[in-house]
Amino acid sequence: MNAPKPAAARAPLMSLVDAMHDLLNRVQALSATETVATFDADRRVLAQDLTSALQVPPNDNSSMDGYALRVADVTEAGTVLRVSQRIAAGHAGHALEPGTCARIFTGAPMPAGADAVVMQEDTVEVGGDIHAVHIQAVPEVGQWVRRAGEDVTRGAVVLARGERLSPASLGLAASLGLSHLSVLARPRVALFSTGDELVMPGDVPPEAMKPGAIYNSNRFFLRALLQRMGCEVSDLGIVPDRREATLAALKTAADHHDLILTSGGVSVGEEDHIKPSVQALGSLDLWQIGMKPGKPFAYGTVRRDTPGAACHFIGLPGNPVSSFVTFLLLVRPFLLKLQGVPASRLQALPPATSLPAHFTVARADKRREFLRVRRNAAGGLDLFPNQSSGVLTSAVWGDGLVDNPAGTTIAQGDLVSYISFADLLA
Repeated sequence: MNAPKPAAARAPLMSLVDAMHDLLNRVQALSATETVATFDADRRVLAQDLTSALQVPPNDNSSMDGYALRVADVTEAGTVLRVSQRIAAGHAGHALEPGTCARIFTGAPMPAGADAVVMQEDTVEVGGDIHAVHIQAVPEVGQWVRRAGEDVTRGAVVLARGERLSPASLGLAASLGLSHLSVLARPRVALFSTGDELVMPGDVPPEAMKPGAIYNSNRFFLRALLQRMGCEVSDLGIVPDRREATLAALKTAADHHDLILTSGGVSVGEEDHIKPSVQALGSLDLWQIGMKPGKPFAYGTVRRDTPGAACHFIGLPGNPVSSFVTFLLLVRPFLLKLQGVPASRLQALPPATSLPAHFTVARADKRREFLRVRRNAAGGLDLFPNQSSGVLTSAVWGDGLVDNPAGTTIAQGDLVSYISFADLLA
């Protein structure tokens, strides 16, 4: 009787950091650009530096409603100054007469000769026919005055190429008079699912579902995540679980997209048509990442008709929480680099916050764990009781993840690293 062959040694698990570096090394930013209205540029990536042609604010102005004056004219509290003019925002005054003050409003330009503003709460109007005020507090030079150019100086680069625009940066661009911005093209992403067990919500009522059938939940949250990342998404639906159909879907998607994203069918030993089809049309690497949830991950390319051109392919785990978390930690930075965000600004995880665990994890896992948690009113974190990668409820109930290092237990009160979903979805 022949002795059984020894089992092949398993390759060591790849760390999340190494997986991210490997993934980012395989992608170059898209080169195509377009011009869009500044109103419509939120989350788009700048294609060129924005250099200011003016200074902001353009002149010294008041940051308060009150009275503009010369500090030298107020040597003690209670000094009375005649009001010689009134200056509203958008209107220029004239040079301030010595020994007088100007009624001024927030944003209005400072009159020549004035060097401070006293807010109206620190003044009392003088009664009678004389328009004057008591200055109740001795001012200091420059108080409540916004200096010309203190926000932006002429010739300064205020937003750099590769900056992912936020609502605040759109306002900054508008303050420079820019109604349109040059941005890098949106990534075109093809999304599809395979598997005869998948059913679209609405096609079959729950009571008529066949044994083994499941509703296709991953397609919904992946599409939403891609759209939040600023991608143009082509939803190719559920591809029939046949080799010819899978090859045709990949080929069509590769010719018109920058990335093909699927979920399921990337576990070791799993039988499906995605892996052999990607390999037939290009190349495929299967990675086993030392993270939980989300160990199986695939990256590859699918050839296009243009010689030497290829489309990126990423295969995510099929379990919904694994797919969700792996997207946030790996696909998100991949897409940011594809959109033109420099690699130096990318990281797998945003900065974590140290918060006390109001739970215990008695058994250490050999993989780096990302636990679904929620902040509580006591300033700590509660743990969702079921951390299975198939329980999507945990990602809805939770507001973030605890990044727990491999081989680490957690005791009640331990400080742990918390990352909010808000930061991961920004």
